Amino acid sequence: MSSMPVAGIRAGNPDQAADLVVRNAKVYTGDPMRPRASAIAIRAGLITAIGDDADVIPQVGPGTRVVDALGKRTVPGLNDSHLHVIRGGLNYVLELRWDGVPTLRQALAMLRAQAERTPPGQWVRVVGGWSADQFAERRLPTLAELNAAAPETPVFVLHLYQSALMNRAALRAAGFDRDTPDPAGGQIVRGHDGQPTGLLLAAPGALLLYSTLAKAPTLDEAEKVISTRHFLRELNRFGLTSAIDAAGGFQSFPENYGTVMQLAQQGELTLRIAYHLFPQTAGQELDDLARWVATVRPGDGDEWLRLNGAGENLTWAAADFENFTEPRPELGPYEAGFEQAVRLLMENGWGFRLHASYDETIRRDLAVFEKLAAEGLFPGGNRWLFDHAETVSPASLDRIAALGGAVSVQNRMSFQGEAFVRRYGTAAAAEAPPVRAMLERGLTVGAGTDATRVSSYNPWVALHWLVSGRAVSGRTLSPCGNRLSREQALELYTLGGARLTGEQELKGRLRVGCYADLAVLSADYLTVDEADIPHIESVLTVVGGRIVHSAQEHEGLAPELPAVVPPWSPVARFGGYQATPAPSLTGIRQAELVVEAAAASGEQREWRQARGLLLPGQGGPALDDPCFL
Repeated sequence: MSSMPVAGIRAGNPDQAADLVVRNAKVYTGDPMRPRASAIAIRAGLITAIGDDADVIPQVGPGTRVVDALGKRTVPGLNDSHLHVIRGGLNYVLELRWDGVPTLRQALAMLRAQAERTPPGQWVRVVGGWSADQFAERRLPTLAELNAAAPETPVFVLHLYQSALMNRAALRAAGFDRDTPDPAGGQIVRGHDGQPTGLLLAAPGALLLYSTLAKAPTLDEAEKVISTRHFLRELNRFGLTSAIDAAGGFQSFPENYGTVMQLAQQGELTLRIAYHLFPQTAGQELDDLARWVATVRPGDGDEWLRLNGAGENLTWAAADFENFTEPRPELGPYEAGFEQAVRLLMENGWGFRLHASYDETIRRDLAVFEKLAAEGLFPGGNRWLFDHAETVSPASLDRIAALGGAVSVQNRMSFQGEAFVRRYGTAAAAEAPPVRAMLERGLTVGAGTDATRVSSYNPWVALHWLVSGRAVSGRTLSPCGNRLSREQALELYTLGGARLTGEQELKGRLRVGCYADLAVLSADYLTVDEADIPHIESVLTVVGGRIVHSAQEHEGLAPELPAVVPPWSPVARFGGYQATPAPSLTGIRQAELVVEAAAASGEQREWRQARGLLLPGQGGPALDDPCFL
């Protein structure tokens, strides 16, 4: 049952026919024993043959679906090693995504249009995945612009883990007034009259931002299922076939895991998820960990949904913050409780991951591990890793390697690089994080995004950062010595993630016996202009031999999803990531270079921001563009 006419392929009657054959592809396998191929045969979710047409034809039977990849680059399915996929799915259809939006003008027009279609009692929420640095205007929206765009509908706009903007309607809905106290680690900015202005600051912790967002209405259980299915399809759109869920704040186990568990039981997951468990209540962490250790074990589950360990916090007192607009937080004494948590996990065969942005935190954690190593607990065969590690030192990397650890890096610098440079300088930014130094020490390194709040979930933005060293602002952060080749970056996004879950023999490469997880790309990642990499998408994504996303010439091969609910959802109107044409295909690169040159002048940028002006040629009020209404 060929999906399109395929010359040279004739069905036979093999004893075990393939379910799916993808041929006429430019396959990068990631397997050094056979790095290139043009055809792949799949049966029962596994790759059964890979090579050329002659290798797969013997497995083509009357019921085999044959897909012609039309010569497009095909790669192993991508694996985001740090993605808040469970939390993201529960809220996806409620969020207006500014991911990929090139101008503030367009972003505000989207916001105004969404406010007009949002019913009373509901909020418009822009919750991460973007940075002011990506806009041509190089600035945040003002509170006046939010109030003009949505005079009556509550609006909450989260900017990274740094701040949030709320219009007057949102302040009323959240119950903020002159008597509302500032929480520890956060600030409600007030005017001369003592009333909140609508600006919330993480100072330095993001709890105020999270807790305020939690005041907004949520979906019911059936809607959460549909929302998660649409989010997983959105991830499949970019070739993602696996993710490691890093848990996080306001993600309780087992309550908030029920949706993905239901989808797994029904066979409706389109992304393989390895998840972590994160103690939610300060002072109760050890009790939570002890209960989990007694009831579940890492590896429990199946190839679609499985437990991978604890973290990314073990104890709240040991967590630093990645708000680079604020000074590095000085953590109090935390070692005693932290040691108890690590001991409990290591003695019971649990792996873990640790949020640590700064070398100062990493050194303190390593001192605890080295104390336990004297008792034989490190290296103990448990998989453990540091997340983020923007300022990790060479000495700390050596200690991590000696203790059997790994690292997961994310492209948070794509979105926060400008703030990092302002605080720590260009020299520090050049090695934030020192990915090449990690690989040179033989450390296992996985790559990811930390989406959906601090970064976009688009993996090609992250791959572009690894290859080019450039932030979304256009600034080059990393010199050549800390950049990766395209093949190295892709390995971090495929095999690297598989190693962090102990599945490197089953996924991360395209070879016989591995999971049939692959992506046929819209452009050749290995050869396109570097600036085009963030614009790549998948035109055909296969997970476990199932086509889960199809576009362009393959439109219609993936099964349809239920309609987005509620009908006023921002996703129903705007979709998710806002794709823009690749620079080399549009001729707009010259204009972008002009914008980048103008933005490089701090005086010009401050002058424009102070006066609320747009760039020359973009005059007129920010909300009157009919193209986005």
